Amino acid sequence: MAKARAILKRRKAVENIRKITRTMQLVATARFQGAFKRAVGARPYTEGIMQLARQLAEGVELEHPLLRPNTESKESVLIVLTSNRGLCGGYNGAVLRSAMAHIREREAAGEKISLHVCGKKGIGYFRFLNRPLGSAHTVFEDKPKFAEVEAIAQAMMAAYERREVSSVYVTYTRFGSMSRQAAETIRLLPLEKPEGGVERGPGYMPLYKFSPPAEELLGRLLPQTVKVRLYQCFIDAAVSEQVARMVAMKAATDAAGSMIKQLTQRYNRARQTQITLELLDIVGGANALG
Repeated sequence: MAKARAILKRRKAVENIRKITRTMQLVATARFQGAFKRAVGARPYTEGIMQLARQLAEGVELEHPLLRPNTESKESVLIVLTSNRGLCGGYNGAVLRSAMAHIREREAAGEKISLHVCGKKGIGYFRFLNRPLGSAHTVFEDKPKFAEVEAIAQAMMAAYERREVSSVYVTYTRFGSMSRQAAETIRLLPLEKPEGGVERGPGYMPLYKFSPPAEELLGRLLPQTVKVRLYQCFIDAAVSEQVARMVAMKAATDAAGSMIKQLTQRYNRARQTQITLELLDIVGGANALG
């Protein structure tokens, strides 16, 4: 009977774990809804700013510090976006692999990497590798605030305009859909020079007339483009994390359910064996008395 009791104890533990993973799955689902709305709602604004910059650039010879390559600097910045909490499958692993691939590539080109990491998982990983961090942030959860992201973007732009860094990259998880998220590294600075999408031939007339002039508007718009693109990275990372946690917790819940079924079958067989042995003992005793 001791074996049956051990199986019951183990099944009870698995049932408790299943309740926890199921609850975490529901919490991640609720958080995903809000993060998804923010990511999808911000994307048209991000794309709209890029489109506006292209329209403003039509027929304009633009010079701006954020467009100018800083070839004299040998230090590159990498911003890595990971999570503060675990139990989200391979989410952090994919981001960190992409970041390390980029680091090896830039170091092979003779550049020094300044790491700015968001999320406790990424901070712990790079500290384990004994890599110095330029900054570490743990305040970003599933609701990143634009003001907090803007402060990071402002610091990066200021360093770039002072020619202290040659480039700024961001490693994050891009959200495509519920079934498609991919870790990638994008270049934030220098910005690619916006090109107008309209052929300018003889007699070309711009589609819009701007006041103040397009050059002045672009001077204000390009820094905003950097801030919005970085914010889009943060909210994409937030929704991707919740998707990864939903999938991981669902898989854990399903695995716990399968284990409970197996343990129930094992308990039933052990109990049946025990009953059979007890019956044999009774029958044997009765035969001996007869």
